[in-house]
Amino acid sequence: MPRTCAVAVALALALAFGLAVGARAAPLADCRVAGLAHEVQCGSVRRPLDPQQPAGVQIDVAYVVVPALARRKHPDPVFVLAGGPGQSAVAIAPQLMPVLARLNNRRDIVFVDQRGTGRSAPLECEEASREPLSDQTDSERQLARLAQCRARLERLPYVAGPFGLRFYTTTIAMQDLDAIRRALGAERIDLVGASYGTRAALEYLRQFPGAVRRMVLDGVAPPDMVLPASYSTDAQAALDGVFAACAAEPPCARAHPALRDDWKALLASVPKTVRVADPLSGVQEPMRLTREALLGMVRGPLYVPALAAALPAAIDAAAQGRYEGLAGLGAMLASRKGTQLAMGMHFSVVCAEDLPLLATAHDRPGADFGDELARFYARACADWPRGDVPAAFYRVSPSPAPVLLLSGGADPATPPRHAGRVAAALGPAARQVVVANAGHGLLGLGCMRDVVFRFIDVEDAAAAVAVDAACVEQVPRPPAFRPPTTEPGRAG
Repeated sequence: MPRTCAVAVALALALAFGLAVGARAAPLADCRVAGLAHEVQCGSVRRPLDPQQPAGVQIDVAYVVVPALARRKHPDPVFVLAGGPGQSAVAIAPQLMPVLARLNNRRDIVFVDQRGTGRSAPLECEEASREPLSDQTDSERQLARLAQCRARLERLPYVAGPFGLRFYTTTIAMQDLDAIRRALGAERIDLVGASYGTRAALEYLRQFPGAVRRMVLDGVAPPDMVLPASYSTDAQAALDGVFAACAAEPPCARAHPALRDDWKALLASVPKTVRVADPLSGVQEPMRLTREALLGMVRGPLYVPALAAALPAAIDAAAQGRYEGLAGLGAMLASRKGTQLAMGMHFSVVCAEDLPLLATAHDRPGADFGDELARFYARACADWPRGDVPAAFYRVSPSPAPVLLLSGGADPATPPRHAGRVAAALGPAARQVVVANAGHGLLGLGCMRDVVFRFIDVEDAAAAVAVDAACVEQVPRPPAFRPPTTEPGRAG
């Protein structure tokens, strides 16, 4: 949409005076956030839904500041970017503050609810977990629910019709984030992004390189990774890793000598109707077990090696007709506080940024996971309004600021191969740390919080890039879970 001359002049004047175009910051106010022990500060900036229409529909982008404990604090706050896409940063603040506590001694920690999430013009759909298991895992029902959600979202005042969903992209959201930086009076900031938040951080770096002092990327999701295609490749590698680890671990190999064959037979046996106890209610329900549903039960626990360690036993039980273990593992992450996604925002991002690249994606579908997820997203995105994405969005350029990239070798979504090419593009200011036996997300792993603290806290940029991370690189893989025995005369 072309800008008028008047709008172009307004933009130039606003930038010249260092103002956030169309932004009006509400004063910070003391507030409480559930899960945080102490009082924090809440604020928001008012932003145009469409940056090219600064006088049009407005949205409020909310954020929370956890003030530094020291009176003489450092001038560079730490901004946290959440994953998903669709996760609320404020919702995960209680889980992340223990990791960032040492940094919080002398730096403010800022959690920004990206537009479309949390308290920032949320694009939320009804949670599928409220429906029977058979409906939750039915792709046709999921697509129907999504279409109903889209129709409802388009009636919201901060969406303002069918075209409003185009303005919830990463590029526009990072302009919101910079408006918050200016509202807080910070010349430079430190960024900590997790999963999709790493893509957001890279986009912020692209648009505002001079405003970044340090950047931590945990589970790197590059802008060109084409989520539905890469997900199949990477989930397959993680599942194959579970099978290989079981075969190499004598107790697991003895307990599950035909694990791969059992899994192949299980896949070949679907679709079929089974009875499963709902993991949340415990009520026995009939369920149409499809290939997509079975893969979904396996995909979730792969994110966390401690949960993936239970997959051999759960697959073995499912091969004998007992599906409660797989269903429970599949539901465990989805039920955790802070993991819920604003699905409207999720599809606004993925449909605009990933789907246009799907036809030319180079990732081969996994032998088991295939292209089911890609086909689902293609159908979901067929009618979803797509925002404009600049060509430069997909390119990562050398970084003027130190960047620490964290990768789990067993990660089914963002394994080291993605961070490796990003680190190469970022240049000598980048440092990748790989923990071979870790899953998705390293920030809370062992001594990683101390590594991140030293990386951000040290003044010298070269010393930041050379931060010693040896303390975390030898984390062992959890041994396979062994169900308790009930043999007479033996303890379980």
